[in-house]
Amino acid sequence: MRTLAKKHPLAIRWFHWINFPILVVMIWSGLLIYWANAVYRIGVGGYTLFTFFPDRFFEALAIPYRLAEGMALHFFFMWFFAINGILYVLYTIFSGEWRYLVPNRQSFKEAIQVTLHDLHLRKEAPPLRKFNGAQQIAYTGIILMGLGSLLTGLAIYKPVQFSWLTFLFGGYQMARFFHFWITVGYVFFFVVHVAQVIKTGWNNFRAMIIGYEVREASHE
Repeated sequence: MRTLAKKHPLAIRWFHWINFPILVVMIWSGLLIYWANAVYRIGVGGYTLFTFFPDRFFEALAIPYRLAEGMALHFFFMWFFAINGILYVLYTIFSGEWRYLVPNRQSFKEAIQVTLHDLHLRKEAPPLRKFNGAQQIAYTGIILMGLGSLLTGLAIYKPVQFSWLTFLFGGYQMARFFHFWITVGYVFFFVVHVAQVIKTGWNNFRAMIIGYEVREASHE
């Protein structure tokens, strides 16, 4: 017999679905800005293995010469990103949801077990609860990344007014460096997150929409 079990409160679902399009716009507008000074690469010494990003990448997405548009979008939507993030953190604190999200002493060990299970290197499934150890680490990490992107963004946006903040990050160039790689981290998180949602199936995805998931009732 199947039953409906409550999983995600309405507020959590709202914060999640509001944040998704805002973050997409922030990353897109960030690309429009980054094009004007695309300096980052992966390589050793003078040898470049990969450039962020090749000209054909920018051209394929019609990015060149849209710096002003990118800055306008980025500086407008950053306030929604910040407000949504602050409200989310406050909600998790005052509602007690933080107890499910913040990693504990067992989370790191469990995260390894979850990873091995997902890679089919471990047969035993992770414990069935709201968030396993890997999810706790990932979701707490994404909150810290959000804080990092806001602080580095302010250091880049107003390097004179927030000179002390820019100084703490090692100067304007280092603040920009951290801001860029945090954004790369967002993209990586998004890819893994979507892959996990697809892997776990419709029941898990539906729970983030309606707040309930279907469970098999125990016959004890």
